[in-house]
Amino acid sequence: EVQLVESGGGLVQVGGSLRLSCAASGFTVDANIIGWFRQAPGKEREGISCISRRDGSTEYADSVKGRFTISSDNAKKMVYLQMNSLKPEDTAVYYCAADCPIYVVVMYWGQGTQVTVSS
Repeated sequence: EVQLVESGGGLVQVGGSLRLSCAASGFTVDANIIGWFRQAPGKEREGISCISRRDGSTEYADSVKGRFTISSDNAKKMVYLQMNSLKPEDTAVYYCAADCPIYVVVMYWGQGTQVTVSS
């Protein structure tokens, strides 16, 4: 059974940082790509980042490139999203997902964690 559990969201001021965590388990050997997407009220889902747990390659949406960093700890089955220089427009519910939500419609995701950036 695929399980994805996010944590680490919260309230932060503009310019601040947060680190989101995703505990990922239940995947087959081939399902090695984990990603993050976000959804703000009234807006479409936006894929923002993904990582290959096999070779560490990463992808970022232009909206977060240079500010967010995705990483993985395979031994702990964890994927992280370090978010720096946060902006009000980063306010959303953040979800980790199986596969890369930048490029595909993902089939599995977690319950989400709220990130609110106050100005």
